[in-house]
Amino acid sequence: MKTINLTEKLAQITTHWDPHVIGDYNDNEVMVVKFAGEFPYHLHEDTDDFFLVLSGEMTMDIDTHSHTVKAGELFIVPRGVTHRPRAVDECHVLLIEPVGTPNTGDAETASAKPRI
Repeated sequence: MKTINLTEKLAQITTHWDPHVIGDYNDNEVMVVKFAGEFPYHLHEDTDDFFLVLSGEMTMDIDTHSHTVKAGELFIVPRGVTHRPRAVDECHVLLIEPVGTPNTGDAETASAKPRI
């Protein structure tokens, strides 16, 4: 058991849209990621998608609606809902998802999830 410093972990990340695993919680991976620009529209058939904005601001596009999510706020996309996160300026996000869940909803196009 040890504490995990999110600022230190985020400082190790130099890319956008590439989640990095920082811990495990039951059968879930806890990850940090940096967002900038737009991620492709996608969906997760079998799991909800959890986003907690640590710093900055992101927008979650769902169909014809957009939701602004600011630092200290979280947004949960229900399973099966097509969505796209985006950020005008870089923002830092904490994700929690079941082990093995591809970030694009498709294992063939998903980013690797290195542990840091």
